[in-house]
Amino acid sequence: MADLRDITALPDLSSTSGRVGPVRSRMPVYMDFLPPCNNACPAGENIQEYLRLVKAGQEHEAWLEIVKNNPFPAIHGRVCYHPCESACNRGCLDQSISIHGVERYLGDMALDKGWAYPEPETKSGMRVLVVGSGPAGLSCAYHLARLGHEVEIRDAGELPGGMMRYGIPEYRLPRDVLDAEIARLEALGVVITQNHVVKDLLQEQAEGRFDAVFTGIGAGLSKNVDIPSMDASRMIDAVSLLHDVAAGDRPLIGKKVAVYGGGNTAMDAARVARRLGAEEAIVIYRRTGEQMPALPAEREEAEAEGVKMHWLRTISEVESDGDVQVEIMELDEKGRAVGTGRFETLQADTVVLAIGQETDSNFLRQIPGMKFDGDLVKVDPFTLMTEIPGIFAGGDAIRSDKTVTIAVGHGKKAARMIDAWMHNRVASPKRKHPLVTFDQLHLWYFGDHERPVQSELDLTNRADFEEIVRGLEPAEAKFEAIRCLSCGNCIECDGCLGACPEDAVIKLGKGYRYRYNYEKCTGCATCYEQCPVHAIEMIPEH
Repeated sequence: MADLRDITALPDLSSTSGRVGPVRSRMPVYMDFLPPCNNACPAGENIQEYLRLVKAGQEHEAWLEIVKNNPFPAIHGRVCYHPCESACNRGCLDQSISIHGVERYLGDMALDKGWAYPEPETKSGMRVLVVGSGPAGLSCAYHLARLGHEVEIRDAGELPGGMMRYGIPEYRLPRDVLDAEIARLEALGVVITQNHVVKDLLQEQAEGRFDAVFTGIGAGLSKNVDIPSMDASRMIDAVSLLHDVAAGDRPLIGKKVAVYGGGNTAMDAARVARRLGAEEAIVIYRRTGEQMPALPAEREEAEAEGVKMHWLRTISEVESDGDVQVEIMELDEKGRAVGTGRFETLQADTVVLAIGQETDSNFLRQIPGMKFDGDLVKVDPFTLMTEIPGIFAGGDAIRSDKTVTIAVGHGKKAARMIDAWMHNRVASPKRKHPLVTFDQLHLWYFGDHERPVQSELDLTNRADFEEIVRGLEPAEAKFEAIRCLSCGNCIECDGCLGACPEDAVIKLGKGYRYRYNYEKCTGCATCYEQCPVHAIEMIPEH
């Protein structure tokens, strides 16, 4: 396959007007393009490849393909917001592939069958300290261990997992799944030390003879908001509520709960409140529903469970008798929410504050030369190394969107950069293949097939924390893999072989694709026109 990375700069030679002249002016080449799903994955998964393996009935190989980049498919198949599916070209034809469903299917199969991570080929003798056992720290430790390094994670929490354990409710991520994924990491040789608060990082690095450090501390602190209250005990923050519930506590919050905020954490807090016995859970948000930062699916699921939304409202005061004074807002000419001076009163036994989270980076501030952006650590955007050589950071500790998959991607990237740094190698960015779009495909034999719907726990049975969404059945997972269009990469369909009028296409055997006999090729572009996946490009004749 040709590696023409600058193909987008070439003129469009695909038109068949005046198909063949006395002198060939263009020629076909086999190409590898970048599928949009792969491009959109924050963890860098080769989604197209593992779907191909599932289609071929090679589930174990498909799981091994995933864990090259992401060690926790059973987790991500449940909690990732799957931007890969939003980018999927199939969505322009009928519906995007249920990529997260197939990933969960493989992750659950791996847990059921006891599949283990591949062992490193060699041991480096180098040691790395990872601070934080959340998704970024666990991912970094995994990839470092796969590279042959000795890794220890130190974390202040009671159990590993960070915000995956203490921020994501169990009805979305069952703890036995989280524990099993982490246990596989420990079986790889990663040492996890809990209930360990790192206070002096440089001292711990020196005493432990660690060659490098990665800090993946999470955003476990709630942002403060100044709301006058005559009874502060009636106000709790969402992070603490979710943490306490995840730790096994069942706080008494009363029958009426108001959640202040509009993000995904606010949706989780309201849904948890319902499971704790609240007959009424109201989300109060100062802007409109369209401006809400929570994902539409999160909001829809909360509303389906009875959570009510109060848009264009802001809490001005919490009184001791259960009254909550709320100011009505409106949008100005620039779309900003501004107060109107009009108020209404709501009843709430508890007010849950879900207005954002911060990172506790204070232990890093004593390190001379370390730079910060507010509560976040400043890093080189390519290497993720801080201003201190050998100390790297990622996940919620740096400026980025706060999702599990982004944090796992940071951990993978940091591990590779740490490995390069410890071996005195200069890392350089990898050039990507050109991205293939839907309008470049020639889908002459693909029919419309809607994706299967994952069954969910009935709304009347959601009084506890039982997992809501069920996984795909084997036949459904394989069907989804078959629906993949294999955008930009040859599927050996023999279309070019059969379409060529000059017999210029040579088949090289299964897995080796094709090549052209350019002595026979006239440049007619028939092969290009029929290639369903756009694995052929027309380029100028040289």
